[in-house]
Amino acid sequence: MTQDFAGKTFTGTTFTSKPFTGKVVVITGGASGMGAASAREFAAGGATLILVDLNEAGVEQVAAECRSAGATEVSVRVGDVSDSGFCDQTINSAVEDHGSIDVLVTAAGTIHRANALGTSDDDWRRVMSVNIDGMFFLCRAALKHMTAAGSGAIVNFGSIWGGVGSAGSTAYCVSKGAVHQLTRALALDHATDGIRVNAVAPGEVNTPMLSSQRDAPPTPEYLQALADASIPMKRLAQPEEIAKVVVFLASDAASYMTGQIVHVDAGYTAQ
Repeated sequence: MTQDFAGKTFTGTTFTSKPFTGKVVVITGGASGMGAASAREFAAGGATLILVDLNEAGVEQVAAECRSAGATEVSVRVGDVSDSGFCDQTINSAVEDHGSIDVLVTAAGTIHRANALGTSDDDWRRVMSVNIDGMFFLCRAALKHMTAAGSGAIVNFGSIWGGVGSAGSTAYCVSKGAVHQLTRALALDHATDGIRVNAVAPGEVNTPMLSSQRDAPPTPEYLQALADASIPMKRLAQPEEIAKVVVFLASDAASYMTGQIVHVDAGYTAQ
């Protein structure tokens, strides 16, 4: 897949081998954005994929793309990660069907664009239930199997806003701060179990979430102005750029990394 941005082109990974052949990878938020991009990257590496999302049509489309991209096998689970029972069933069925879970990528997320005064109880609970509760439920379910197997890798989706904060998205910022701490705590709990737990913390990425809950879709001019004003590299990321880091963190190339929050933000948090 090739993307064009700021006069540049970006092409997804072409592996010279299939490093994820025989590996079972569960990815939440697989219907769009960085979850979908991560799925395509793992597919190119030969993984067996279980893609999870609420959006059935979207995740089925991504599954078809992954089959064409080289995945060994692709299946879909449609449901809400805020439901702990659904999370347990998703992980347990992956192990029952394929014998293991080797990688968990928790990309499912939601945002509420408001300060505290504009955030209702229901708004707060929904953001927390998806962004942190669902991640915890999935990690807990996966860790039971990974601990028994003595191996595994988890890559959680944090955010630059989990570390430095942002005005106008209180619940989202708090949820992503919790993601970072969950990642560190799980990494330490399982450092001697053969399990690595890391998080990727993207900056501004050109995904559907960037356009969500706005009065009108952002124009290209608005997005470029956003990049010019706050991003040192003066452009937004494409989802595939984040996905490459996710695949690295899940791979043996990152064998000495755990408990890390890896910022992929074009230098934003270096300021």
